[in-house]
Amino acid sequence: MPDTTTLDLGPQARLVARLAGGVPDAALADPTPCPEYGVRELLGHLAGLAVAFRDAARKDLGPTTDTAPGAGAPSLPADWRESLPRALAEMAEAWREPAARTGMTRAGGVDLPGEIALAVAADELVVHGWDLARATGQGYAPDHAALGVAHAFLRQAAEDGDPGRGAFGVLVPVPDDAPLIDRTIGLSGRDPRWTAAPPP
Repeated sequence: MPDTTTLDLGPQARLVARLAGGVPDAALADPTPCPEYGVRELLGHLAGLAVAFRDAARKDLGPTTDTAPGAGAPSLPADWRESLPRALAEMAEAWREPAARTGMTRAGGVDLPGEIALAVAADELVVHGWDLARATGQGYAPDHAALGVAHAFLRQAAEDGDPGRGAFGVLVPVPDDAPLIDRTIGLSGRDPRWTAAPPP
């Protein structure tokens, strides 16, 4: 199980907020490495998960924590350029409370221990931060602590699951000596070599 004892989501949340701020409106329809989502849907997913994991940390269970991730295409709020960074900051702040990491909570309609929910939140921010950076041509250097937790979470899921599959689909083989971010992305079912197709 990933060690989330000292994990602070703040640095990774701020990085994702900066990446979102670097997305031009013209890129919203572009593809991303996440096959179900274009940039608009990915941003909508980030907005939804930030609120869901904020409420999961607060043990404020209800519609935001009960909705499964695949329940329809994520909608992007009209005020996302202001509301997404705010929700990400609120999520990080909520997980700083010691009570958030104890007992049970719920996210995506799944009941799970608080410490595991925090690991899932770190994974979401790290992997979808990479998705967004890669789709929009921005540089990406994830927070080291969040990356370590995300990698440990995905590795454990791969070891516990069916051969060749992880938490989010078929594993992509990555050399053992590859950078940790590449190994993490491979465990998430994405190809770390993914690039957006050049315009025709």
